[in-house]
Amino acid sequence: MVDLERMAKTVSSAKSPKLSNKLQVSVPPSFRAAEISAATADVCSNYDNYFRLPELRKLWSSQEFPSWKNESVLKPALQALEISFRFVSTFLSDPRPYTNRREWRLRLESLATSQIEIIANLCDDDEQDGVTRGTAPIVDIRSSNGVLARDGSYAEVWKIPGETTVVSRTSEASLLPRLATWHKSERIAQKILYSIECEMHNCPYTLGLGEPNLASKPNLEYDLVCKPSELHSLKKTPYEHIDNYENQTLYTTHQILESWIYVSQQLLKRITERIENKDFERAASDCYLIERIWKLLADIEDLHLLMDPDDFLRLKNQLSIKSSNEAGPFCFRSKGLVELARHCKDLKHRVPYILGVEVDPMGGPRVQEAAMKIYREKKMEKIHLLQALQSIESAMKRFFYAYKQLLVVVMGSLEASGNRVVVSSDSCDPLSQIFLEPTYFPSLDAAKTFLGDFWNHGR
Repeated sequence: MVDLERMAKTVSSAKSPKLSNKLQVSVPPSFRAAEISAATADVCSNYDNYFRLPELRKLWSSQEFPSWKNESVLKPALQALEISFRFVSTFLSDPRPYTNRREWRLRLESLATSQIEIIANLCDDDEQDGVTRGTAPIVDIRSSNGVLARDGSYAEVWKIPGETTVVSRTSEASLLPRLATWHKSERIAQKILYSIECEMHNCPYTLGLGEPNLASKPNLEYDLVCKPSELHSLKKTPYEHIDNYENQTLYTTHQILESWIYVSQQLLKRITERIENKDFERAASDCYLIERIWKLLADIEDLHLLMDPDDFLRLKNQLSIKSSNEAGPFCFRSKGLVELARHCKDLKHRVPYILGVEVDPMGGPRVQEAAMKIYREKKMEKIHLLQALQSIESAMKRFFYAYKQLLVVVMGSLEASGNRVVVSSDSCDPLSQIFLEPTYFPSLDAAKTFLGDFWNHGR
């Protein structure tokens, strides 16, 4: 059994030669806490208007089902998926002979599958929560008694002798069922449909996009929730007159990105609520979803790597996108991304509440001692949540580090550095600062450090 009292004294004492010699960590002054701030107001406004984010936000935030608490999370997630279907159509309609069609197809298939996995988790959580269970707007396909309605897109699937005829309802407005009938997109559409079937296996209902639905589960009212027609009315960019096919690619990519950023913001609100209610297990599940979304955001950004370099840089000039130190990194033009990063970073303030202690105003190791105690006592709900919080930090820092490398590959190192011809060795750009700054959870870091040292030297 670990002597936690002895360890606590060791933590707070500067006289222990054993630990003071081995565990002192000095952080270079240049690696201070990074300031995550958006670009100037006019730059952010231009970004919002180009991607038509004000109109998208109205769709994301619209409330059509007052009794469905998780509408604010699932609706923008489904809309991001629907925009991805439009992306497939855009890619397959690209007339340029020099695009990497094979890699585009693989990336878009993977992107759709990753989104479906997260959506399935959100749907499953919806039903696991006693408050939200049964509130999602669904239609029971068995209630039709085998009658195919004329005013909807229905298709009879099968009829087992002695049982009710199973009728599958397919969305009328979504692009996916149409993609499944087009010879160019049939292959990728079928793969997406089977992904929906597999990922929604554990959910009490399915999406109703034409997937096999072998379990004859109820279908989500997809068209009422997602509103594909209204969503696709925003498919044209404000700069449609620009003769450059990468214009539509860039536009669609960032609409998907911003949709998932909005989903993350809503999840963060739910995490805060669940932590305050001491529902640590479900809060941990949401934290791991945030981690997966950060990875998804990185995958979405990586689609820029498949854009034609000459066409993309020409588009950058056509859109008058300037690189400058004042504007900061391109990703900081997204107010949603900056807000998401800040809120993820602010989760560190929840640690004392989770541990059930208050921060020592004198700077003592009270939080660290409490963390060591729960690690040793195997209080799993709290441990899972703390681990999930640190996983968010890790995923977020990886995103910004990867984004820095992406800028170099897509635009060249000079453009990526904001046209700074001379970069001193002491300078540190905002993206590097985010990646290199000290951990957001120093007490948890210290607790693990001293626990590790105990097992290395304390036996």
